[in-house]
Amino acid sequence: MKIRANALAGVAIAASAALTLAACGNGGSATSDPASSSANAKVSGEITVYNAQHDTLTKEWVDAFTKETGVKVTIRQGSDSELSNQIIQEGAASPADVFLTENSPAMAQVENAGLFADIDKATLDQVPADFRPSTNKWTGIAARSTVLVYDKNKISEDKLPKSMLDLAKPEWKGRWAASPSGADFQAIVAALLELKGEAATTEWLKGMKDNSKAYKGNSTAMKAVNAGEVDAALIYHYYYYGDQAKTGENSNKVTPYFFKNQDPGAFLSISGGGVLKSSKNAAAAQAFIKFITGKTGQEVLKNGTSYEYAIASNVDSNAKLVPIQDLQAPTVDPAKLNSSKVTDLMTKAGLL
Repeated sequence: MKIRANALAGVAIAASAALTLAACGNGGSATSDPASSSANAKVSGEITVYNAQHDTLTKEWVDAFTKETGVKVTIRQGSDSELSNQIIQEGAASPADVFLTENSPAMAQVENAGLFADIDKATLDQVPADFRPSTNKWTGIAARSTVLVYDKNKISEDKLPKSMLDLAKPEWKGRWAASPSGADFQAIVAALLELKGEAATTEWLKGMKDNSKAYKGNSTAMKAVNAGEVDAALIYHYYYYGDQAKTGENSNKVTPYFFKNQDPGAFLSISGGGVLKSSKNAAAAQAFIKFITGKTGQEVLKNGTSYEYAIASNVDSNAKLVPIQDLQAPTVDPAKLNSSKVTDLMTKAGLL
């Protein structure tokens, strides 16, 4: 993604000339998007969505889309890599109309296999260029920020690492956690690979192997910090905010730390959406992607419980989040994130 520190603050302004939708509402329930309704009124039938996004978030999108258009949507749930590999194996015979992911590498994998149809220009116009791949073969639909959650009773702010790369130093041995087997963490490594190159990534993974403790899932890693098992964990931001919005039982003793300064640890991962060439109902599939990147779809992010960042149609993110322009994320083109190379490097490092 092409996030620029000196440009992020003006993303909404710079993008507004290209948007076909009105500016976002002032909160409350998501309202119907007239531009979307006009286009979607022409679609019908059924589509199948291969969904690696959180099932509750996608269900909200699907329910609203079906209510507006009458299109029946079947969801097949799986992980990023599981479904991307399945789509590639199925090829032109895939029953999938739409593919949604949590992170970009799986989208790039399907794109590189030549299996995505072009996204309609009207949809691309809803999404600022900073939040979609340079190739425009798919589009961003939401985003999540890398964050270090730490035990505020064990670490003072002045003792926090200045960079994610510092976690590989000897002083962090046995003190931090991650979920290396998950697509979330592998996307972070993919960004590091793109930003710093193979040698630096290999060296950092070696330090990670020596220093970190592996857990299954970001929530489990954060819970380990909260329980005092480790001092910190490298995860995505919404696990903290989601837990805080519930009981806070897994996060009350932790604090999120944002690296900023275009550090690899400030990586903003783009969730993707694309239409498959194999789609038997391309019009409805395109309408669905347009809907979730439109005002109504993005307000599901703003007003819902996913705590992921809204990135399209000039819709603000949830007010509880650090503003996206303040994250100071590094410049990363999601089309260049290489999942197969990352798994190779992580396997060689003994992390997978």
